[in-house]
Amino acid sequence: MLTVEELTKGLTPEQIEAAAETEGVSPETIRKEVEDGTIVVPCNPAHRGLKPVAIGKGLRTKVSASIGIDSWDGTVAGELEKLRVALDAGTHAIMDLSIAGDMDGARRAILEASPVPVGTLPMYQTIAEAAQKHGSSLAMTPEQMLEIIERQAADGVDFLALHCATTMATVERAKAEGRIDPLVSYGGSHLVGWMIHHKKENPLYENYDRILEIAKKYGVTLSLADGMRPGCLADSLGGAQVQELVILGELVARARNAGVQIMIKGPGHMPLNHVKDTITLQKSLCKGAPYFVFGPLLTDLGVGYDHINAAIGGALSSWHGADFLCYVTPAEHIGNPDASQVRQGVIAARVAAHAGDLARGLPEAVQWDLDMSNARRDLKWKEQIRLSIDPQHAQHIRLTRNDGDIETCAMCGKFCAMKIIADHMHFKRHSC
Repeated sequence: MLTVEELTKGLTPEQIEAAAETEGVSPETIRKEVEDGTIVVPCNPAHRGLKPVAIGKGLRTKVSASIGIDSWDGTVAGELEKLRVALDAGTHAIMDLSIAGDMDGARRAILEASPVPVGTLPMYQTIAEAAQKHGSSLAMTPEQMLEIIERQAADGVDFLALHCATTMATVERAKAEGRIDPLVSYGGSHLVGWMIHHKKENPLYENYDRILEIAKKYGVTLSLADGMRPGCLADSLGGAQVQELVILGELVARARNAGVQIMIKGPGHMPLNHVKDTITLQKSLCKGAPYFVFGPLLTDLGVGYDHINAAIGGALSSWHGADFLCYVTPAEHIGNPDASQVRQGVIAARVAAHAGDLARGLPEAVQWDLDMSNARRDLKWKEQIRLSIDPQHAQHIRLTRNDGDIETCAMCGKFCAMKIIADHMHFKRHSC
């Protein structure tokens, strides 16, 4: 007979109970959906101090913030400051996407400091180490790819993003389609370059059973990414993207059979009218696995404001069934985010997540908005600020108002609609 841990893909009852308490649902709900594969709880036992987070069916939409050393003069201290800012802004998870510098040191420091799940993309480190040692990522070997996957898992990483479904067949289809932006995935592009150069199949696909063994050994959740994700609206729902999604669905089934938690990470860029179709297709082909979306971005023109662009896409995605939003910052496409832009990205994604939760009718989300409505009616400014998604920013704006009236807003002043209606219709108010 299977043990509880085997049924729940390595999770202990204590971890399930902690995740359930945070979500306000029963442990039985989390346990059943983990068994079915529609909820994941990324929770590597080696990640000390982790507070388990559940992601998936029927739960609040979660947000992930990406940080990581992006140049050889980058510092671990700088990334820890971004981590602090992201946590302060309310992120539910962190991805360390370091591509240079002390990658092992940065990852281990982030894991030690982060109480939320930490994910990585091992191909980034594989590329960097191959380039440093041999002058080119084409010198990567399958064994090196697997060694870094295991190294990061052993360190305590909770979820690993891997391009296991980017096969030669999908590459050939992408070539035949004549996509506008053939490949925009950093890890995926180097992997495909290796495949074409060596005329070999994707090692991550060929060695998928070994990857499952590593994931099960260390209690790691897989986050399979789509290397053929569209990098512009014109490529959305192209044949290569859909073909890769079919393969991802097959890999989901294999992971579940192996007792490994798995979610799917998806696009990317898409027009607004493709959001529902994309998520419906993913949920169907990938058998209800939690969906982790990058943005998505609904126009290619939002340069400098892509956190707003992604917030619109994220809200729609959450409404239609996405479970996890990868934040986008104002620096997307044009630079690397500083700490202030990390904060903007997290807040924008949290607004999107909450809007989607409201559209899905989650009771906790609905009650939160109702509480804010009551506080506004009663002109309870302290309560309004406390209930806002970013109280720090709301308080700053409130304190910079310049009309001297502490009871009303700066725009309406003595003509405050709430105050006038309360006075003339004899509504009871409790200002503070």
